[in-house]
Amino acid sequence: MKQSILRIASVFLLLLGHFNANAQAAEPLYKTDWIRDGAITAAGVGMAVIGSSLILNKEPLTEADLISLDRRQVNSFDRFSTGYYSKNAKDLSDIPFYTSFALPLIFLADDQAVPQAPQIYLLYAEAISLTGGLYALTAGLTNRKRPNVYGTDVPTEERLHKYATNSFFGGHTAATATATFFTAKVFNDLHPNSSWKPVVWGAAAAVPAAVGYLRLKAGKHFLSDNLIGYAVGAGIGILVPELHKKK
Repeated sequence: MKQSILRIASVFLLLLGHFNANAQAAEPLYKTDWIRDGAITAAGVGMAVIGSSLILNKEPLTEADLISLDRRQVNSFDRFSTGYYSKNAKDLSDIPFYTSFALPLIFLADDQAVPQAPQIYLLYAEAISLTGGLYALTAGLTNRKRPNVYGTDVPTEERLHKYATNSFFGGHTAATATATFFTAKVFNDLHPNSSWKPVVWGAAAAVPAAVGYLRLKAGKHFLSDNLIGYAVGAGIGILVPELHKKK
């Protein structure tokens, strides 16, 4: 799995040479307004701050809560993963998660993108802030227990972790999907005739899917949490640049 993730990430690095080899003068693609888009970005940050406050003020689980747990409390679609736990999977999921945030930096090597870099990165900040804000606010307002909370052989400190009720929805998956799909969408807009488009979109889809799988195996999120996180992240990553695209 680790080698697969690295191979997928390498696709984006190979695009660096492709950019300059196919560079042509281009008209600005996106119409942005620093006040309006700055306000939307600030709203996303505000949601994240409020959500984080709600998360920190949740009532923590107790050992009495663990005794009363029953896997049958989980819906049938997600029940198969109750009790999942893997520290290795958790640690491995952090690699593509954190790496994905830097993916849009590859546009600094694209001669068509560089003149539009302020607009592109403003939109990226907007997309990431919206995803982060939606996740934090949702996690703060819900109390869905993580799959590992149901595992009797899982370390007690993990089951009673202060973030043990933040299962809904998959934040790692959502944020990674926003970064990869945003990168793919902007690449698609900059290079609509590129033969790399299927590879770029395939990699954009595969990286957050791998993160979601690892978070599932780690016992951090149920399958439905990851599916919703994937949809939210991919949707925001695509729609933010699309809605700002000049007609």
